[in-house]
This record gives sequence, structure tokens and C-alpha cells, in this order.
Amino acid sequence: MTGRAAADTADSAAISATSLLRFATAGSVDDGKSTLVGRLLHDSKSVLSDQLAAVELASRNRGQEAPDLALLTDGLRAEREQGITIDVAYRYFATARRRFVLADTPGHVQYTRNMVTGASTAELAIILVDARNGVVEQTRRHAAVAALLRVPQVVLAVNKMDLVDYAEPVFAAIAAEFTRYAASLGVPEITPIPISALAGDNVVTPSATMDWYGGPTVLEHLETVPVAHDPSREPARFPVQYVIRPQSAEHPDFRGYAGQIAAGVLRVGERVTVAPSARTSVITGIDALGQSVDVAWAPQSVTLSLADDLDISRGDLIAPADDAAPTSQDLTATVCHLHDRPLTPGARVLLKHTTRTVKAIVKEIPSRLTLDDLSQHPEPGRLVANDIGRVVIRTAEPLPVDRYADSRATGSFLLIDPADGATLTAGMAGEAFADPAAEAEPAAAADDGWDF
Repeated sequence: MTGRAAADTADSAAISATSLLRFATAGSVDDGKSTLVGRLLHDSKSVLSDQLAAVELASRNRGQEAPDLALLTDGLRAEREQGITIDVAYRYFATARRRFVLADTPGHVQYTRNMVTGASTAELAIILVDARNGVVEQTRRHAAVAALLRVPQVVLAVNKMDLVDYAEPVFAAIAAEFTRYAASLGVPEITPIPISALAGDNVVTPSATMDWYGGPTVLEHLETVPVAHDPSREPARFPVQYVIRPQSAEHPDFRGYAGQIAAGVLRVGERVTVAPSARTSVITGIDALGQSVDVAWAPQSVTLSLADDLDISRGDLIAPADDAAPTSQDLTATVCHLHDRPLTPGARVLLKHTTRTVKAIVKEIPSRLTLDDLSQHPEPGRLVANDIGRVVIRTAEPLPVDRYADSRATGSFLLIDPADGATLTAGMAGEAFADPAAEAEPAAAADDGWDF
């Protein structure tokens, strides 16, 4: 395959990626998120007949004449009893134009961490606002989380327009206030849409009562919003998942490195660097689904062969020699604490980055973010569940970590409790900073192996 043909193949892959959109919904309690999702599924004919029958029965048992479409997503018993969303509900549906993975996230401040989970892989976020209440504290909090997670597209769904007589000035004022705030956070694309999830206005079909609105419905926007990106514009990142050594008579010397390409494009003949060892080699073969190919791109799972017999193991990162990720034992990051157990300076944790897990120590917690006004609370002493703050971490081994702003795949990590394996914190790496002692020989490890 020629270089031009390889580039065309990569471009085709980027275009085909538009057939799948991952998006998340968020909003304050009682803004109608679950009803919107239920309406979206119902009116797009994405609900099975037995599911709809179960919802109709549950609604009748609660004394409701019409089906409560929120029950299509509020699956936990506690959610149905309280009328709120607690856990992240994932739904998969499709139209003739696109496939969707939907994460319906909780609205209550107590479950901010669940929104972080649901939005971490989203390419679009729908933030609901009750037209009667306008932009509230939780609206600003969800916009800030979407900005921190680098969600490229945000839809402002101004819901319950039927309760404000479908008044255009109400919608315009809310849209203007939210747009100013979200733009100040750095959200690149904001699309306001006036809706009534209960009545179905502008969800799947255009509203007959809001002729002053000429934009798309929610589903039309989801089907047409551009989300594709050219993988060749990103530096390639290949975390090694497994080393293949068949040692068979047919392949006595074969050594392959299997995994999923996290970003970018890899080509046969390309010179690469293996982190953290910084050894270099050349790609001599790429196997994708049992077929030899000359080029592969994210997020394909492949097996690479290299020209040199290097010491490579699970967790190493293969990248272009001229565009490798910065390697450091010290990193600063913005984190969302997920566990009920607080995170404190000096905490000894495991840090999972792509396919590598290493010991680490939380050296400092310089600040906690107040999402209401984006102010920094210095030296908080600890982070509790749902807190977002800055941390400084020292790892036992060097890690090739990109800035989260440059790569969501290789700029993110998890902190794990080494005692019970519980996930404590989700992190988004900032700029790696140089440690003045990094050039010196590492100090001898303490008996417990955690001083590094």
C-alpha cells in the first residue's frame, strides 16, 4: 500500500467513526433527564415491546394514566422509589443515520462522581435546564465537569417549555446566560435547544407550538453533529497489552506485541520508541484480525512486530520516535475523588495508566476546585467523595503520560487502593514537571517499598 493509499485509508477510518456517537446527559434533580432519554428512545422506535409494556404496567400501578418514560432508564429500585437517577445508566440504540452509546448520569450533587464516569468517554454532553428555574448551581457544576473532561460538544436542552407557555424570551435568556458561562470555561461548541420532554416537543419531532425556533431537534442534532477526527493528526500511542511468544516450529523466533491503539496511526517501516526504556526500533509488521496490513489506526486492536528483539513487557508504550510521550515519575493532575474514603497527602496508592499499574504516593493536594464559581480553595488537606482538585503524585517508575488536553486516552489514570483494589480517584494529567533530583540516582527504597 502506498503512502497516499495509507493516508486515504486512515481518512476513511475517521469518516466511518461518525457512525457511532457516545454522549452523556446531565442536569439538576427533577430537570427531566430520564424523561428526555425515555422520550428519545420511545419516539425513535428504540424500545422493545416488552420493555414498553413493563413501563406501562409500572406506571398504572403508580396511578399514572400515561406511561412514565423515565422508567425506561431509572432501573434501580431506589431510583424508581425516589424518582431520581443514582447510577449511570447506559443505553445503546441506533437510527438509520448513526449508532449511539448513551450515558444517563445522575443530577444530584452527591453523585457528581457518577457524571465524571459517564462523561469521561463522551463526545457530546446534553445538559438539561428547567425553563422555570434557569441556570442553577448544579447546571454550572455540570458545565464545569464537561469542560474539565474536554467534552467537545455541549447541548443545552431547556426543558419544560410547556410550563412557561413556550415563551421565546425565557429560552433566549437562559441560552445567553449558559453560553456565556460555558464559553468562559473553554467549551468549544454549545447548541441550545428548547424542548418539552414530557410532550415530545423538539426531542425527535419538531414542535408545533414553538415555530419561533428554527434549529434542529435533539435527535437531528445527535445524528448530524460532526464528531469525527483525523487520527493522523494525533501522535500515535500503543500501550502493550500482551507479549506474544508462540515458540512454535512454524514461528520459532516470533515476538509480537498485542494491544489497542489508543491514538494516532501506525505504519510498517515507521521508527518508534518504547517507553519508559527509550529504546528504538522499526515496525516490521502489523497484524489486524489475522491479516497483515501496512497501516492501522485508533482504536483498532493489532499485533506489532519490531525489527529488534527488545525487552518489552505489558504496560510499555510504543510511540513514534520523533513524537514520544514525556516520561516522568512526577506528575500534576486534576482529579475527581470517587471513593467515600478521603484522599490525603502521603496516601500510598496504585496508579493505573493505560495497561501499566505502578506504586505511587500522593505528595501534595495543592487545591480543591469550587465548581460553583471555579475558585481554588488552597491546601484543603484532603479530598472527599465528589471533590475535584489538584494533586501532585510521585510514582515508583517513570510513566509516559500525555497532557489530558492533548490525549484523553493517555492523559488519564486511576488511583487504586492497594489493600482492597477499590478505585479511589480518576485523574487527568497536566504538564509533567521536572524533579531537580530526577537526574540523580534514586534513593534506596524503604523496607515497605513505598519511598521513592
